Amino acid sequence: MAQTSTTLIASQDHISSITGTDITFSALGSEYTIKADTTSLGNIDPYDLITVTGTSLNNSTFTVKSRASDNFSIIVEEIVANETKGASFTLDHTGFVSAKVKGDGYYSQVDGVHTVAYQVTNVLTGSIKMQGSLASTPTESDWFDIAGTTFTTDQSTLISSANFTGNFVWVRAKATSVTDGAISSILLNS
Repeated sequence: MAQTSTTLIASQDHISSITGTDITFSALGSEYTIKADTTSLGNIDPYDLITVTGTSLNNSTFTVKSRASDNFSIIVEEIVANETKGASFTLDHTGFVSAKVKGDGYYSQVDGVHTVAYQVTNVLTGSIKMQGSLASTPTESDWFDIAGTTFTTDQSTLISSANFTGNFVWVRAKATSVTDGAISSILLNS
């Protein structure tokens, strides 16, 4: 198969924290929901990473799987403990992951060579890295960091690239510790 170029993230901005007292957490089978009665969760999108604080049982970082059309509930990848509303909570947007894309292992390519290019704004604070999975249908726990692909922003370097080798079935980008700014684009060649 010929080399392919993919845009993992076209543009992604950091969003402000959300606070309130009307949040509940529920686990129904393998569906984990964070729901608010009146506090809008409309700025939170699928693939966002949110860190919850101020609750009794769910102070953790979650990967958003989907958002309801009414903007008052989200489904997350990680397990939540059932918890009723009442505590004053904060949802901090701390990063995001890209959608998964097929790696060389998906196509049984023997070289496993990939190149990633990160482009950020001069105010981005945070870290970006590539993750891989060998699972055909990965869950959040199937992803692992790929060595040598981390770009920690210093607000002076706006473009960075890395080469990595591996027969990953799936790859994705993950931005963490994001407190300000935006990613302009993340491009992958595999």
